[in-house]
Amino acid sequence: MFGMGKRDRELDAAVRELARADTLAFGGVGIASQVLPVTEAYRQVERALDEHPDEARKKVDWLLEHASPAGRAYAATLLERIDPEAARGAWTALRDDRGEFTTFTGCVMGTATLGEYAGDRLSGRS
Repeated sequence: MFGMGKRDRELDAAVRELARADTLAFGGVGIASQVLPVTEAYRQVERALDEHPDEARKKVDWLLEHASPAGRAYAATLLERIDPEAARGAWTALRDDRGEFTTFTGCVMGTATLGEYAGDRLSGRS
């Protein structure tokens, strides 16, 4: 697109990565504590929320509607940073979603449905 800068292209690439995510990991994973591309994408959108909140918020809202289950979990988590009330509404809307994804907490790998994860977020367990 004409006029689209590097920052815009990078944000769009990060959003595409989150949209197709099948893994939820907020830090390094495995023994080597490797940071996954999807985690880097999450961090990039997180930075964009600080630097360009209006533009980034539109991307987060889009992810909530169109992303994979893991991508929607990332989006709702991002929303918590800027609009806790909207995030609570998003988690509530996601409670019945049976879409599955892989989770990582350090070296520990697991699986969850988006509904389970949303329920945990609403109850403060996650």
